[in-house]
Amino acid sequence: MPTTIPTNVTTPTPMLQTADQANNSATLLAAIEGFAPDLKAIRQELHRHPELGFEEVYTSDLVAGELARYGVDHIERGVGVTGIVAVIRGRTNTRGRTVGLRADMDALPMDEDNEFAHRSAKPGLMHGCGHDGHTTMLLGAARHLAANRDFDGTVHLIFQPGEEGYAGARAMIEDGLFTRFPCDAVFAMHNWPGLSPGQIAVRPGPMMAAADRVTITITGRGGHGAHAYLAIDPVVVAAHIITATQSIVSRNVNPIDSAVVSLCSVQAGNPEAMSVIPQEAQIVGTVRTFLAATQDLVEERLCALATAIATGLGAQAIVRYERLYPATINYTAEALFAQEVAADLVGPANLVTDMPPSMGAEDFSFMLRERPGAYLRIGQGGAASGCFLHNTRYDFNDSILPLGAALYARIAQQWLDRA
Repeated sequence: MPTTIPTNVTTPTPMLQTADQANNSATLLAAIEGFAPDLKAIRQELHRHPELGFEEVYTSDLVAGELARYGVDHIERGVGVTGIVAVIRGRTNTRGRTVGLRADMDALPMDEDNEFAHRSAKPGLMHGCGHDGHTTMLLGAARHLAANRDFDGTVHLIFQPGEEGYAGARAMIEDGLFTRFPCDAVFAMHNWPGLSPGQIAVRPGPMMAAADRVTITITGRGGHGAHAYLAIDPVVVAAHIITATQSIVSRNVNPIDSAVVSLCSVQAGNPEAMSVIPQEAQIVGTVRTFLAATQDLVEERLCALATAIATGLGAQAIVRYERLYPATINYTAEALFAQEVAADLVGPANLVTDMPPSMGAEDFSFMLRERPGAYLRIGQGGAASGCFLHNTRYDFNDSILPLGAALYARIAQQWLDRA
């Protein structure tokens, strides 16, 4: 990646693993494989009952019930509206270390086109991004850690609401997540259809882009389409703005940096009124960047272009630029640590350390602004057959549930027990 893309930096702490530690990883995975049918049942139950951000009542009830059954030390509900934090204490706590493991719980407002028995029972709602799987993997880790406490410190399991556009991570932080449940480091993962099952990807630096929302409201003067010279047509203004903004990335952003400007919606007039020039038009889109300086540049250019073009054509444009999710930037030490844990579980050949960052966004970025940590991708396959994230035929691959649970658990154990 370009050297101008930012990297969170902490001093790396090499983790030297013995043969016994490697065997422990294999033993851990085998133990979780032993209750894989239970994990599959939980995941499919969650898939049948999708809920939007901050509405995860059924999901939270299920999660809390499972955590209580596993015998965790404490369950705190209602963190960030519908979020849950569970506490598991090791047999010792000589150094006072803590680690956080995070999974998102919410679904998407979309219809599901799958026909299997566990398809969504709620029209217009679907687990189209695999958060049902993420939640289940963290539950699997909780079950193992609660039964195997041979670690020194405390694990905080963070079940987060509202990742899909609701900034649930920020809501949990504002509700005192890291003051009530301190974390020396925090880790999360997301399934990735473009990686094969058994592969894990993690690297220092950028993993996901910042996501901003742009709303441009153009006010002109309505009139009759046959007498356009008497009007100020906001549709024409919108067209000029859309065209001009395509020059921002190509002519203003440094070519070795990354940025995307997509104006995805135009609303103006009434399709049934073919001869009525509307008074107003609205453009809505998104901007994706990694560098804060690039983000500032794009915002400045968008505002300048929109207002100048509207003024030049006799109209007015008001630009609302909202910074929704920051870029997800892994810390160096924590990412390298996660690489070693992953390589121990799946073998070096299945560890991907050079996967390009995605221009998608992830609100785990808010947590990484507060605490060191890393965001991983776990392969689930399916991309070749069209099983992409946010697709109406997407489904989480249940075969990777034990691996994901083992990865969560091993990260916690090794982080707390490291030298």
